[in-house]
Amino acid sequence: MKAIIYARYSCDNQREESIEGQLRECKVFAERKEFTLVGTYIDRAVSAKTDNRPEFQKMIKDSAKGLFDVIIVWKLDRFARNRYDSAHYKAILRKNGVKVISATEVISEGAEGIILESVLEGYAEYYSAELSEKVIRGMTENALKCQYNGSGVPVGYIIDSEKHYQLDVLTAPFVKDAFEMYANGKMIKDIVAYLNEKGVRSSQNKPMTKTSVTALLKNVKYRGQYKYRDIVIDDGVPRIVSDELFQLAQERLVKNQQSRSRFKAKVEYFLSAKLICGDCGSVMVGESGTSRSKATYNYYKCVTAKKKAGCHRKSIRKDYIEEIVMRDVMEKMFTEDMVSDIAEKVIKLQEKENTAVPLLKKQLAEVEKGLDNLITAMQMGMLTKSTKKRLDELEEQKERLEADILKEEIQQDILTKGQVIAWLKSMKRLDLSVDDNKRRLVDTFVNSVYLYNDRVVISFNCRERASKIALSKEACSSCARLGEPSATARISVFASLIILIILSTSASSFSNSKGGEYVPDI
Repeated sequence: MKAIIYARYSCDNQREESIEGQLRECKVFAERKEFTLVGTYIDRAVSAKTDNRPEFQKMIKDSAKGLFDVIIVWKLDRFARNRYDSAHYKAILRKNGVKVISATEVISEGAEGIILESVLEGYAEYYSAELSEKVIRGMTENALKCQYNGSGVPVGYIIDSEKHYQLDVLTAPFVKDAFEMYANGKMIKDIVAYLNEKGVRSSQNKPMTKTSVTALLKNVKYRGQYKYRDIVIDDGVPRIVSDELFQLAQERLVKNQQSRSRFKAKVEYFLSAKLICGDCGSVMVGESGTSRSKATYNYYKCVTAKKKAGCHRKSIRKDYIEEIVMRDVMEKMFTEDMVSDIAEKVIKLQEKENTAVPLLKKQLAEVEKGLDNLITAMQMGMLTKSTKKRLDELEEQKERLEADILKEEIQQDILTKGQVIAWLKSMKRLDLSVDDNKRRLVDTFVNSVYLYNDRVVISFNCRERASKIALSKEACSSCARLGEPSATARISVFASLIILIILSTSASSFSNSKGGEYVPDI
């Protein structure tokens, strides 16, 4: 009889050597039974709880070709640890005239053999389920103590001897830089280039990519939050960025995800990811069309209506809806009361304790401790090339951290209420024929725009009350009123955004003052 060997090992504490052991015992069994071995199928680091195993599936497919009569496995749990999969694939093999035989488990051909085989398969499934429960139980205990649970260590952290997360003083500042760059408008590719230039490696010890940077920006550990399954512990991990900075990054990630084509289009659609269909709640995206006279028309269309998936929302002209929104922002956001209120919120946020300075000082203390240890080692005669390189890195890191601390302490008092008010008033004088100004106005002040048949509802980033504007009379279908998002949670984030925008203005803008009053250079 022609036979093949199927061998497998999973990823839990097993190595390549386990495959060699399986093959050796299966070959001895084949010789004893006088089978002719014609091949092997081997799946490495793949669990038998799933049938998604490349070599296993290839073996099942090849069984229909009459290439072999017997499949030899070291134990039945190598074939499957799921009774349904075992029964299903054995039925296919029987139909193809192929039998599965265990090299180490003696199973007779009679009725008692069927029972024994069923018991062995059931035990394999039980063992797999029990092992999974034990692993989850152990990892849950680790999680309750905020301990490392395996997989890659995020950039910016190291794991100490007690399996707790600690800051990596060499890479944590670069993580903070990545968040600040993204919140300030830098593209992912720019951050990738910056991190690779600085020698930062991913959690898999590979060069940073767009995927790894995006994952970094989404990782809640950087805001100090430990998560495992349904366990969430705030301040369970050393914090690298503030909640406000993390939230700004998340909002931009969502916006860019929903509006990937915003900057690729020849015409920029300023309400991309903000204009929402009032009928179905889907975003409305920019589209263009050409008439018979070759004139180009630009408009927004509901994505659900575009896919013909149940929404019948009509398109709306781009210029028409954008003009309505821009005009309303100019009218509502720059009244004396609103300007004063926004300035108060910005100043109040600035007066909060700066969480970045204590973090930077902690990192500086760690670097200084590392320097002291290295100097002590050098005094004892332990001087190598790697020691000198490490010393240079720590010296550079110390200078960088001292500069960052000074920068943060200076920025703490850089804005006065008069400066914020002057900047806001300057926004009212923006020339809205310039695309950059339109973008700045919408991105800063507009949170969402809900479009109904008869009205537009505009929610702002900096106040609770939405603005409702009637549209020209049309046949209004009865549409459910969608809940308009509350601005409460957005106000502090909005204030943070204002600070970031003003502080990113060139230094010359702040020096341009007359009689103590700030005159912005916009």
